[in-house]
Amino acid sequence: MATLKVVVILPTYNERDNIGIMIDALEVQAREFLHDMHLLVVDDDSPDGTAEVVRAKQTIYPNVHLLRGKKAGLGAAYIRGMIHAMDELHADVVFEMDADFSHKPEDVPRLMAALDGGADFVIGSRYVKGGSIPKEWGFLRRMNSLGGNIVARYVAGMYKIRDCTAGFRAIKTTLLRKITFDDLRVQGYAFQVALLHKAVSLGAVIKEVPVDFVDRAKGESKLGISDIIEFILNAWWIRLHSSKTFIKFAIVGLSGVIVNLGVFTLLLQANVNKYLASPISIEISIITNFLLNNYWTFRWRTSQDHIRVKGLKFNMVSLVSLGVSYSTFVVLSVLFPDVSPEIHQLVGIAPAMFINYFLNSYWTFKNTPAPKD
Repeated sequence: MATLKVVVILPTYNERDNIGIMIDALEVQAREFLHDMHLLVVDDDSPDGTAEVVRAKQTIYPNVHLLRGKKAGLGAAYIRGMIHAMDELHADVVFEMDADFSHKPEDVPRLMAALDGGADFVIGSRYVKGGSIPKEWGFLRRMNSLGGNIVARYVAGMYKIRDCTAGFRAIKTTLLRKITFDDLRVQGYAFQVALLHKAVSLGAVIKEVPVDFVDRAKGESKLGISDIIEFILNAWWIRLHSSKTFIKFAIVGLSGVIVNLGVFTLLLQANVNKYLASPISIEISIITNFLLNNYWTFRWRTSQDHIRVKGLKFNMVSLVSLGVSYSTFVVLSVLFPDVSPEIHQLVGIAPAMFINYFLNSYWTFKNTPAPKD
């Protein structure tokens, strides 16, 4: 196995009480580490003398580096550190790690072993089997941590990853060099989710290694309200940005609603029985939706099916959603006879839309590139 240059990035702000003993603890790990370990302290101009402690350690350890800059958030510090590690220190691997002993130095070799085993991005995970959070955490602290992960997993769309907000990570620089940091659009704690999502979108091999998260003994947490707000907004931005196909499908669906209700209203005015007008208007909207989805929403997807086959599949899926929509219409008409039938028709459209999207996305318009010669 080739020896790699590994740079552990330690972002600091007012960590004078922790950084010196953290460096000592990591140097103990470096003695038996299978690779060339370096420590890069990225200090946000701490007024408490953090940098002076690091400079003193540099006289003892030649593999300790210091990078200073203005305070602009955790994400900005990591980006500054990663660029320096890659461009100036020529790192093959970078670690993200807190300087306050929330992450155990003795876990560094375990994360590195997972990277050596073929992963591109390794997470020191609190929420996989074998990992843990402090038992002394109160209800609100636990809910804050779990809530952040729920937002990241289900809003940002990283369902398979258990700990999306972990700050203890090992990442190959071959992966990082594919990422344009300016595109992440974050400076605070939201950087962790933004970077992970980008790695996932690039097809990186992600592995979670269980770790015990430890509450800091010295100093204060830097997480503020602005960081939480940025985190939530960024998760929604990721979801919207990565869901362009669904947004297009929703727009087409909205046009289908207009067609549906418009035709339905015209048929009612022509004295067509409402129980007949409903399925007719639905089928007409199905046809217009198929044409728009085929030539706009899913235009970029390669399919071996002829347009007639896709049209048939689309109609088969639509029959399922028609059944849902029409059943809803009938039930509401029976239960609420005094309510306008247009309202019943509108309500019946909503559940059918989601059925339509998933079946059409993963069957009718499934991307099936032609095999290579």
